[in-house]
Amino acid sequence: MGCCGFSRGMRDYFKQFHLVEVQQTFYKLPKLDTALKWRELAPSDFEFTLKASQLITHPATSPTYRRAGLNIQPGKEGHYGFFKPTDEVLQAWEETKRFAQTLEAKVIVFQCPPSFRETLEHVVNLRKFFKSAHASGFLLAWEPRGEWSEGTIKSLCSELGLTHCIDPFEKEPLQGELRYFRLHGGPRYQHRYSEEELRWLKDKLGDQETYVLFNNINMYNDALAFVTPLEAGFGG
Repeated sequence: MGCCGFSRGMRDYFKQFHLVEVQQTFYKLPKLDTALKWRELAPSDFEFTLKASQLITHPATSPTYRRAGLNIQPGKEGHYGFFKPTDEVLQAWEETKRFAQTLEAKVIVFQCPPSFRETLEHVVNLRKFFKSAHASGFLLAWEPRGEWSEGTIKSLCSELGLTHCIDPFEKEPLQGELRYFRLHGGPRYQHRYSEEELRWLKDKLGDQETYVLFNNINMYNDALAFVTPLEAGFGG
């Protein structure tokens, strides 16, 4: 259990949690030296997961490109995102893999924009990409946020060996050898989770391996409120 991003100074974060989902890799991949430094600083039992580059999942029209200061060569805008079989997408995947390998990460998350909906083209691109990516040895988690039928999600995840990444307060996971929960905190990430909600979440974990990542504005305090009593069994 942990947060989507270092919500405190790295050294302080390591004292409280054993897991983080790296966000920088989505916006603009840092240098490999950065991954090496993080891995050296982290305790040996600390686990990194990371978000795949937005160059794989998001089109060049996404505001997250501007936020990251990415400069796309004119005329190449259509070569990015939506798992397109282009050199640009494949290069972004290779760079994402190298960063994950350096961090010794096991899980890579592919968060898709709402505009990535269920269409024949998108299904074909996604299937082709993940049939190749699955050979990388990573556990791959797919978070579809557009309009997809449950049947298609379950079928694709089963066929391609994907974990269906969800917010457990909004949806049920449909497929995966493990579960990957990202708690977004509702509209504008504003929600603060109550003790009752955290107890509900604890009960939902059961015995299946589950990653729980808080992604709301109050993520650090909510994650801490969840982890501390979880380790103590919530005191009955």
